Amino acid sequence: MIAAWWAGLSLAMKILWGVTLSASLLFIIQSVMTFVGADADGDLGVDVDVSADVDTDISNIEGGSNLYTFRNFVNFFLGFGWTAILLQDQVRSTAVLLVVAAFVGIGLVALVMYLFKWLAGMQQSGNINVWKAAVGCQGKCYLVIPAERSGVGKVQITINNAVREYNAVTDGDTIKTGTPVKVTEVVDANTLVVEELNSYII
Repeated sequence: MIAAWWAGLSLAMKILWGVTLSASLLFIIQSVMTFVGADADGDLGVDVDVSADVDTDISNIEGGSNLYTFRNFVNFFLGFGWTAILLQDQVRSTAVLLVVAAFVGIGLVALVMYLFKWLAGMQQSGNINVWKAAVGCQGKCYLVIPAERSGVGKVQITINNAVREYNAVTDGDTIKTGTPVKVTEVVDANTLVVEELNSYII
């Protein structure tokens, strides 16, 4: 039954279904990883580790520099693909259908970015005094941190047994996604100075 249905699809629809189903699977994996507290995002231009983040790149949400992330691409194709599939019989014009699907995909990306920004704000509005509690805490680099304070990345730091996300800079070399880090200084309530935490095998 499924084989016959698949064989009857045009090449374009096969590609659309393939992209949409792949995006849906990755979205589910991302959601599960996020809710269990795992790292969930990779930046374009760096290695993407699906198990360590598949979405939350929320690097510099305020500045919009987190737009081109793996999570956002998955969310876009999720919205785009399902919209195109569900409306293909209702919208006769292919051009109109693609435009509508693209707007839905962009809207989904914007919605998810807003939700993560809101959640990050909720996390950081707790009772933790970052000036006193953050220095010495350890965690992982979430989005690449450029060398010598030439740009801002993201880290997830464990403070008072809670994982929190902050902007991060470093005085040393570039720190890649997934690298263990330690906080050495607090720049402001949302930005930390970190250094790579060297791991020694005993």
